[in-house]
Amino acid sequence: MSESSSSVQPAGAQRGMPRPVLWLLLVISAVLNIVTSNIGINIFIGIGFGLATLACAAALVVDHYRHRRP
Repeated sequence: MSESSSSVQPAGAQRGMPRPVLWLLLVISAVLNIVTSNIGINIFIGIGFGLATLACAAALVVDHYRHRRP
């Protein structure tokens, strides 16, 4: 009835992967948004990259507030 120690992970291990991936996606989508805005590609492509940038930023904020120390 007690959980084995191998199934319980420390808090740092649970949040280790999403944060760097979100940062990478944020930077890539922001750069692509800037590039598509400057070279005049279809505006909807630029809007899509802008929305992806906002989504990554929001996910990073949510991750920060979920895992902050009291």
